[in-house]
Amino acid sequence: MADALLTWFRQNLPAEIAELTEPYLAKLEEGEYQSLLEDDNARTLFGHIEDQNTKYVRLADHRTWSDFIFQRLGTLLADRSKAEKQAIFFCIGYAALLAFLQSNVTGPPLPFLSAKLLFPGEVASHTQKTKETRTALLASLGMDGIAAYKLTPNIELLCLADTIMTCPPILKNFKAARWAKMRIAFLQQRLLSEVSSTLQEVVYDDLDILADEILNSEDRGGSDGQMEVELLLERATVHIHHGLDKLARGDLELAKRKRGFEYELTGLMGKRTKFQENNISQLVVLARSHESENKTNGEKSSGIESSVEGAAANGKSTEQTASGPAKLDLNDDTLLESISFPGKTADAANGGLETSLPASLKALDPAKQPQLNPLDSTLLLSFASSITNTSPQDGLTREETLPYATRVLDVGSSNWQVYTQALLVRSRIEGHRSRTVERGLLQLQALVDQVIAETSATTVDPDATEPSQTSFLPRPKESESAPVTQRLRYIFQLATPTRWDLEAELASRWVSMGGLRSALEIYERLEMWAEAALCWAATDREDQAKKVVRRQLFHASLGGPSEAEAEVSDDETWQGTERMPPPVDAPRLYCILGDIDQSVAMFEKAWDVSNQRYARAQRSLGRYYLSKSDFVQAAGAYSKSLRVNQLNQSSWFALGCALLELEEFQKAAEAFSRCVQLDDSDAESWSNLAAALLRVEPPASDAESGAHDVAEDEVDEETPIKASFNPQRNRRDALKALKRAATLKHESHRIWENVLTVAASVSPPDYTSVLSAQKNIIALRGPKDGERCIDKQVLELLARHVISTTDHFNPEQPGLARMFVKFMDENVVPLITSSADLWQLVSKLALWRDKPSSALEAEEKAWRVVIAQPGWESESEAKWNGVVEATVRLCDSYESLGPRERTEGMGAGEIVEKGWRFKARTAVRSVMGRGKSTWEGTERWERLVERGEELKG
Repeated sequence: MADALLTWFRQNLPAEIAELTEPYLAKLEEGEYQSLLEDDNARTLFGHIEDQNTKYVRLADHRTWSDFIFQRLGTLLADRSKAEKQAIFFCIGYAALLAFLQSNVTGPPLPFLSAKLLFPGEVASHTQKTKETRTALLASLGMDGIAAYKLTPNIELLCLADTIMTCPPILKNFKAARWAKMRIAFLQQRLLSEVSSTLQEVVYDDLDILADEILNSEDRGGSDGQMEVELLLERATVHIHHGLDKLARGDLELAKRKRGFEYELTGLMGKRTKFQENNISQLVVLARSHESENKTNGEKSSGIESSVEGAAANGKSTEQTASGPAKLDLNDDTLLESISFPGKTADAANGGLETSLPASLKALDPAKQPQLNPLDSTLLLSFASSITNTSPQDGLTREETLPYATRVLDVGSSNWQVYTQALLVRSRIEGHRSRTVERGLLQLQALVDQVIAETSATTVDPDATEPSQTSFLPRPKESESAPVTQRLRYIFQLATPTRWDLEAELASRWVSMGGLRSALEIYERLEMWAEAALCWAATDREDQAKKVVRRQLFHASLGGPSEAEAEVSDDETWQGTERMPPPVDAPRLYCILGDIDQSVAMFEKAWDVSNQRYARAQRSLGRYYLSKSDFVQAAGAYSKSLRVNQLNQSSWFALGCALLELEEFQKAAEAFSRCVQLDDSDAESWSNLAAALLRVEPPASDAESGAHDVAEDEVDEETPIKASFNPQRNRRDALKALKRAATLKHESHRIWENVLTVAASVSPPDYTSVLSAQKNIIALRGPKDGERCIDKQVLELLARHVISTTDHFNPEQPGLARMFVKFMDENVVPLITSSADLWQLVSKLALWRDKPSSALEAEEKAWRVVIAQPGWESESEAKWNGVVEATVRLCDSYESLGPRERTEGMGAGEIVEKGWRFKARTAVRSVMGRGKSTWEGTERWERLVERGEELKG
């Protein structure tokens, strides 16, 4: 099946243009990119053939080769009588994009030299001019002070594709050009060492337009929703790259429904180790592609390592064998290569834990599942890649994602590149597991060798300067490899990394395993000097890290630009003059120097070198000033960084914290509001937003100014919570924010305590939230702190509200009253040990519930708590006064409740306390006896005497 983008492009072509364009589309679908780039139309565009309209457009008159091509393309498309030219150039641009991916991601090597094919003769024939032209193209791809990888091969192919797809006539007349433009922008984003907010906005703007055209339009353009699914999978990879995993999983779930794809992560009884005697529950993914897909799947299986069952399930001959990327065995002394299942199906009778599985999945043999459609395999791999958390309370953990990759690998895939991606995903997951970390590292090494063998330059390019590596794997034979069309078929849905990114990932894995030398060899070969420096710094070799960085930025200490620096001594510290022009990644290198030396000058130099576009430089300054408690300077630095990158959530958070310290509460609220806009799952941002809202003060009469102010254009007018001086509204908004924070960070008792306080302070109080907060506080702090975690005043407020709004308690009627009574009985009463106030509250509530016996019992407990405190007999008059008041209260309770009839328990209808008068006098005599020697004759003593006399009557 063809790429959905090309299908969409073909469907939207007028009949007369489609007929003329069909040969070019056919070459695209067959992978004949060289033929398209050698077409006369392409040669005219590149300046190899001149006509009357383009002969005056010269490369020397333009800043870069891309500008030269853009000018020539606009001239060639000016003749509207040849509408087919636009479609032909679209095919040429898309061929350039696919050829770039072939040479840097998938292989096999290009059969042509892109520089000689694309550049004018005077450039292509001169090595130095070719290098200078490519350097300028690479510099043009940098964004926001972030440089693209400087050794990117065949960069002119990507620039050609970008130039054509952004040409106004093509972008306006072909909807598919928008899709291609988005793919190019996202690929450019992946070439950068950090995420560029400018490119991120470009990508998401294009995605929004495509969503309106494809996902939200009635004209789907595909009979089975194929186009929608491919766009959803691409959008998911964009979300994953930018750390928006929640959005990615939403798109994957939607794609699953549109495909009718069934899969479930479930538990089945089986054995995972060699010495295991009993079957225990094992995680496994049961998956089946849509039945029509299984019957009609026409993908070729060359280049795949597939099982006989998988081939049979897809209607292929079981005699067919194929090879693919090397899949390494585990070879562990304990773990089995795969789970051993005793049963054949996933139903409960065979150890299945899930009884709600679809019937089609229950019928599957977990050990011999059918092969999946490549799009379904891609969906599973993307889902596994979108799970990066390690906390079970956040959903699936990273450790539980291995079954998704295993499901794809167990029976192979009908697409060579999908199978390669599955090996990569499994390698990443296994890198976090002690038993599989070795296999994960070796598998990644094998994939790196495979990719290098497939993409390294051949003898057709003897002058190639890109880094190469000798592979320990032999180059696959043509019959064992996969054609380029199959490798590129799902490349945009997979977002497979480039070969240097894959090598850098391998180096990072070596660092985590302690293989510093192996990692450094990779970084140095790739000329990733920043990563090499960070590698040295991570091992406390900061002196060596500084040398690596300074060598790229400065000349030798005693020499100058003309000094031969290839043979300097190991003692060289590179303290000479700055290199001019600076390297393309100079801002990042200066920031690394600043991090090592904690140098403000280096951070400011990085900011200046980038023409005030490298946001990380100001973020580093902000962190430095925060560490020094210089909040004015910190706020100013973060404000500058946010002018460049307004999508950086951590910068908004840090700015908000600095503004809180500066008591700029309104601006702090706006900063934290931006935080929750960008990441609504950040509990700390919600909590700090509430803190800022609660402390917003009246606006000053005079104009506000200062170095720490946030510029007005940095605050979105559509922020969800706009701070202003309206105390009650701010309190209500703060309560909303705190409740959201508590939902996200349920285990934080501090957040619940804030919810409790704010909910009680709004007008009118939010009693339901008060009750919920106090209940959660007790659950979190009760086992350790006991009754100290109970807010007595808030409970008193809640009790007064419940009693005043309900004449009598009806246990059958749902509502706040019943919840509060249940809460008191089950959560509060078991914690009370030394609080008379709480027992008195229990008594009041029992009396309201018409339970006089329980009320009197609670009063007795309150009195015992008071007289149990030490020092009231002789040391503290305040305590003596409290004991007297408690005793009088107990006597009053005996007098009012003792003669009443019981309403609860087995003694219902009897007198609550027949000897209430005797018990009351006994309590008075007991207190008087213990306090006589010290307090006889005092005012409180006389009150006790008087109350005792009253009880005699």
